[in-house]
Amino acid sequence: MQTTLFIRLNTNPEQLLRLKELQQNYVALCNAISPIALANRCWNRVILHHMVYHKMREQFPNTGSQMICNAIYSVCRVFRIILQHPQSPWSVEASPGTRLPAIVFLEQTPVFFDRHTLNLKGSQLSMYTLNGRIRFALELSAEDQRRFHEEKLKEILLVNDAIGFGLNFQFLNGEDVIADPLLADQWPENILVIPDRTTGDIPQAVANAL
Repeated sequence: MQTTLFIRLNTNPEQLLRLKELQQNYVALCNAISPIALANRCWNRVILHHMVYHKMREQFPNTGSQMICNAIYSVCRVFRIILQHPQSPWSVEASPGTRLPAIVFLEQTPVFFDRHTLNLKGSQLSMYTLNGRIRFALELSAEDQRRFHEEKLKEILLVNDAIGFGLNFQFLNGEDVIADPLLADQWPENILVIPDRTTGDIPQAVANAL
């Protein structure tokens, strides 16, 4: 069973700016990877990594290598759900050989973190940004601390809403059971799927990302 712990980040103006810059860069990175994955019909993480990693390092020289790996993971994760899930309207198994839709990552796309880009010791949090690490002192309850010590941490997401930034920590409590039906909370948010890329109706800002 998967459970989630959300922690709001109390940011000062400089930290807020750095997190916004990180998210904007991450979205641009995902949108640079997405057309390559589509053109090659590839959303296998290892194969796509070999296909795009060095190109992304050249295109985004200020981005750390691990964050590029995380963006590749984000693209593959989204593509697997949209293009492989049997209940998806764009399932390649249901319509093999058809033209794939454009998949665009929108500005609120969450940023994936891992143990290389985020570190938590006690209540002290250190996380990667484009301009070095930033640190936060978190207010963790005894139950929160227990979960970090006893439960398996699966994913860490930096999310941005009307209030500001926060972190979603997703834990595995017991065996990870993957449900077959496409549940609402499994469908990726902040993603634009454009079925027909030849219509000319794609907004310019989106077209630039393709």
